[in-house]
Amino acid sequence: MRKKIAIGALILLAITLGAYFGFDKLGGNNPIEITLINEKPYSLVGLSYRGTPQDPLLETTFKNVEAQKGLHLGSLLHTIYYSEPAGKLDTLEVFIGINQNLPIDNFEVMSFNENSYLLATITGSKWVMPNPTTVQEEIKQFASTNNLKLSGIFIDKIVSDSEVQVLAPIQNQN
Repeated sequence: MRKKIAIGALILLAITLGAYFGFDKLGGNNPIEITLINEKPYSLVGLSYRGTPQDPLLETTFKNVEAQKGLHLGSLLHTIYYSEPAGKLDTLEVFIGINQNLPIDNFEVMSFNENSYLLATITGSKWVMPNPTTVQEEIKQFASTNNLKLSGIFIDKIVSDSEVQVLAPIQNQN
């Protein structure tokens, strides 16, 4: 009986160590790097969507913005979630855009008045990246520690499959 328990414990230990090693190898322990950038956040052009997450219009909106991204070399996809749904039938409100200085027909232009922002960089596999709430909490903590007041907007910038950046504009000091 003791032998079975010992074998079971060894198997459990091996699985746990393997899972941890895999998590670490995928970037699950990578820190969120936060930097103060002393320049205006760049303008975005894009489309707003308000509706439920399973509405086909959401996918169409993303595809329309991604098509423009393909036409403007060097642009990256950005999202600003104003309200995230708790369930499939809750309302989602999001702005989907690209960093582009020139207007695009039928697209909204979003510019920012702030003169600086915090830039959080998250690297690793999408399977082990921290969730948006965790990233936002770390940004808020960094801002609080450094006596900075955030505007309340968090701009997700998709750099690649293994890198996401979050821009958090800082309110101008009066």
